[in-house]
Amino acid sequence: KEYHKHVAERAAEGIAPKPLDANQMAALVELLKNPPAGEEEFLLDLLTNRVPPGVDEAAYVKAGFLAAVAKGEAKSPLLTPEKAIELLGTMQGGYNIHPLIDALDDAKLAPIAAKALSH
Repeated sequence: KEYHKHVAERAAEGIAPKPLDANQMAALVELLKNPPAGEEEFLLDLLTNRVPPGVDEAAYVKAGFLAAVAKGEAKSPLLTPEKAIELLGTMQGGYNIHPLIDALDDAKLAPIAAKALSH
């Protein structure tokens, strides 16, 4: 709800919302595990588009969560292991590399991880 307010305020000023910080990303992880009805699309958009790429602290939290989903250590009704690997592949290096390399050992995830690593 706080981020909804932030988005509205920034839109009123004609500027894009700020990316999520590490604390907001940690809160998002909890919401993704048990998404409130009607918020699913918004939560996935935050995860996909509102976390800074590379080696930002929020990216560390995102990569850790997606890696856990890919390994089956964390669950979200909104994410499959395959989708988690796809999203890791969009993070532009940094914390996503190790989980993508690990996914090469999983026959189901290896093709997706290989494609992500090739970009």
